[in-house]
Amino acid sequence: MLLTLTLAASALGNPAAAAESGTAVEADWILQKIARPVPARTPFVEMRSSPMLKAPLRIAGEYRRPDADTLVREVRAPYAETTTIARGQATIARDGRAARTFSLSRAPELASLQQGFGSLLAGDRATVEQHYRLEPSGTRERWSLLMTPKDPELATRVRSITLHGQGAELRCIETAPATGKELQRTLLAGGARDAAKARTEQALAALCRSGIAR
Repeated sequence: MLLTLTLAASALGNPAAAAESGTAVEADWILQKIARPVPARTPFVEMRSSPMLKAPLRIAGEYRRPDADTLVREVRAPYAETTTIARGQATIARDGRAARTFSLSRAPELASLQQGFGSLLAGDRATVEQHYRLEPSGTRERWSLLMTPKDPELATRVRSITLHGQGAELRCIETAPATGKELQRTLLAGGARDAAKARTEQALAALCRSGIAR
């Protein structure tokens, strides 16, 4: 979950702006469009699979970015949980349980993500590319950005992160673990609102990649 927490902040902000149809997309253009000022918020929907679950778990809630140094992930269904990243720490609070706080220094992969995606939110391609190899594809109307970790420790946990968007709106994040085949998908903003039409994992995958619920 925390793997996509910082990245999801880039979806916070204004609705998708008009894009030049048919224009090949570039990494600089994507980074410029998904950079967001604060404060901001956006809804999200995730679908998680596990051999221990009879059916994929559907999680819904909201991301909030009250200031440039804080990101909040509030899960509202099927349970209540709030995760806050601020001042080099992560705090997880859940109803009926004591809040847990730990330093990001104990999770080097999260510290690397936080640093890299802070630059992502600022539209700083040079710094982003210190942490990830970037491979854009598609057009400005509908695009994808494949991000492959350069940091060896992060690469032991994450094979790749792919952003999917339409115009200026980041609508979906697909995170591929270093081992296993199960992708974690997080639909954001307009993608999360459209997810009400998708009731299966296959439908959410189609919505994530094509913007169309099937």
